Amino acid sequence: MAGYSYFQAMRFAVEEINNSPSLLPGVRLGYEMIDNCYLANTVHPVLYFLADNRSTIQIQRNYTSYRPRVIAVIGPDSSPAAVTVAYILSHFLVPQVTYSATTEALSDPGTFPVTFRTIPSAEQQIVVILRLLRHFRWNWFIVLSSDDEYGHQNLQLLRFQAPRACLALQETLPVQRRDPQVWGSPVQEKIRAAVARIRRSTAKVVVVLSLELPLPAFFEEALGQNLTGLVWIAAEAWATDLSLHNIHNVSSLGTIFGVAVQDVPVPGLDDFRVGGPSGASGDPKEPASGSTCNQVCQECLPTVQLYDKSLRQAGNRIDFNVYSAVYVAAHALHRLLSCNDTGCQKKTVYPWQLLNEIGRVNFTLLNTTINFDKKGDPPNGFEVVQWRWDLPGKPFERVATYDSLEDKLSVLAGSIAWQTPDNTAPKSVCSEQCSSGWKKKQIGSLSCCFECVECEAGTFLNDSDSFTCQRCPLDMWSHPGREECFPKLVVYLQWGHPVSVALLLLSALGFSATLGILATFARHASTPVVKSAGGKLCFLMLSSLVLGFCSVFSYVGVPTELRCLLRQVGFSLCFTVCISCATVRAFQILCAFKVVAWLPTAFTAWATSRGQWAFIATVSAAKVAVLMLNLWYHYPRPVKAVVKGSPAELFLTCHADHLSAVAASHAFDMVLSFVCFCLAYAGKGLPKSYNEAKYITVIMVCYFSSWVLLVLVVTVSEGTVVTVLDMAVVLSNLLSLSLGYFGPKCYVIYVHPERNTPAFFQAAIQSYTMDQG
Repeated sequence: MAGYSYFQAMRFAVEEINNSPSLLPGVRLGYEMIDNCYLANTVHPVLYFLADNRSTIQIQRNYTSYRPRVIAVIGPDSSPAAVTVAYILSHFLVPQVTYSATTEALSDPGTFPVTFRTIPSAEQQIVVILRLLRHFRWNWFIVLSSDDEYGHQNLQLLRFQAPRACLALQETLPVQRRDPQVWGSPVQEKIRAAVARIRRSTAKVVVVLSLELPLPAFFEEALGQNLTGLVWIAAEAWATDLSLHNIHNVSSLGTIFGVAVQDVPVPGLDDFRVGGPSGASGDPKEPASGSTCNQVCQECLPTVQLYDKSLRQAGNRIDFNVYSAVYVAAHALHRLLSCNDTGCQKKTVYPWQLLNEIGRVNFTLLNTTINFDKKGDPPNGFEVVQWRWDLPGKPFERVATYDSLEDKLSVLAGSIAWQTPDNTAPKSVCSEQCSSGWKKKQIGSLSCCFECVECEAGTFLNDSDSFTCQRCPLDMWSHPGREECFPKLVVYLQWGHPVSVALLLLSALGFSATLGILATFARHASTPVVKSAGGKLCFLMLSSLVLGFCSVFSYVGVPTELRCLLRQVGFSLCFTVCISCATVRAFQILCAFKVVAWLPTAFTAWATSRGQWAFIATVSAAKVAVLMLNLWYHYPRPVKAVVKGSPAELFLTCHADHLSAVAASHAFDMVLSFVCFCLAYAGKGLPKSYNEAKYITVIMVCYFSSWVLLVLVVTVSEGTVVTVLDMAVVLSNLLSLSLGYFGPKCYVIYVHPERNTPAFFQAAIQSYTMDQG
């Protein structure tokens, strides 16, 4: 009945055009109708159309002036037949407008330059199916394709359009032959096995890329195995097939969607199909024969009237494609014959001329735009229908439309009646979505099958990549299983920290004690104890120590460039000045008792030329040069560093190269300290009042041991521990110099003033001289 309905749609369009006063005034269209139910019967009709008036096809070099029986061919309906006809018509440049063939092969203008169609291609059908799957987030589905060219081509297009699609199962339906002897138990067994595998699958959506022919047997088997509650997506070939819709209890299969041609009602067509015209409007070039039919088929009308209800329910989908195909030829003729309201030019029309005009047509028919792209495909697209059994007279309800220009599927809200207990869309996924902060770990080769793994601490899950937990930036952190990072806690040695308070109090005490010593030495500057300790050198040493104690405060609080600079320069320069003074003093005492007797002139020259100050200035200048060089290469700046064991924290400290700069600076001090120690040790036998060996030894032991300890701790620790120890080392060295070197002298001044007399020192010198003599 579908073929007869298409035929009547063509006749209806021809009658409308012939009765139109504006489209082709003065020109009447005629037609020849051929039934090509079988592919083998396609070649003969097309050769008949291409024959001339003598029913022959002349062999010519140039067919420009050749006039075949027809100037255009509408159809055929099936893709294989349309391809066969297109191959033949292309040699003669006879335009072909097919209304139902969706094969992608016809979209190749290089192979088929004469072919146009009023139905979208199979590629667009696959796109609509994929958009429908994406809209409902069905990423786990079954594909059922027929074992014929239609199924193979659509399956290939699906794989091309969605190469990473997650197919839970791909089954092939054997196509039932019309010969009953071919249809037997092997084919039935294949269908039975396919249904059984679908039942075992966890997918809830089945895409059926098949013609109508093998589906009745499949649905009967599916119902027999109680395959229910699924979502079925039908290809265009059977999306609005009433015979399948009316299978008993087919609604129990689940929710059935179909990708169908847009339904454009053609006013008057249904009545025309049932009643038929009073006579044919065709004007054939030859009388009717056994292969043509241009008369009204009165015998067909009772059958048509019997199926009229079903035809009306199915809509005018393909009927409109046939109807518009005839109008395409008419509009091309309108342009070719330069028609106007008064008439058209009277001239011979050749197929190749009409072919050029068909490619340029652009008109509106029943509010639908009709034109063709470079491939000969139309702009109008598909729509999605749902099979309904609860709407009288509406078995196929539109639920979504597709705009091919914008590649957009619009689902009509509230229009879908889900065949589920709660009337909601079922889920069809291989794996449930992971919780926030959990990444997907792919299982096998399918991207939609995965297990969920919690993101580790310090990583987060980016929406753009659900399979990888990305590392947080350096200054941020995250707890396990998070989708975002938070700023790390910036830590440093704060003023209120107990260790900071203790060290600062100790530094304040050292600062106060040093000031006290300085005041004591200033008050007793003329006494032998102060003079033997170095005299004016003591005031330089004590002033340096006071500044050193001030630099200790730079280790506490938010590190800044100034504080980092004080850390690197303050103590180091002060310590160098102190040690250089101690070295000079040890050298002078040693020379006074042991060298002056052999080199009196040299010692006198050293004393008169202020050699001690020259030495201190030289050493200090060298130390300043070392510090400047360090600042040039390693200028101290505050940086944020990651602390091992505390990943959620950032330690705000001075530049990472600060320690290397400190090491270079202290290498200079160590050499100077070693020289000082050697000189002091060499003078261990001097008079007790002048013997500094044990005090300097204590100072040097404190210095070397503290810095060795700091180096060891730095290699294994990070963060505030290093800052605290660095501060403690500086403070211990300052205290050892202040109290260890000057403390005993203050003790003598205040506790044993009798030892702070010239007579006492003179007696000590005489005793030493007698012992040496």
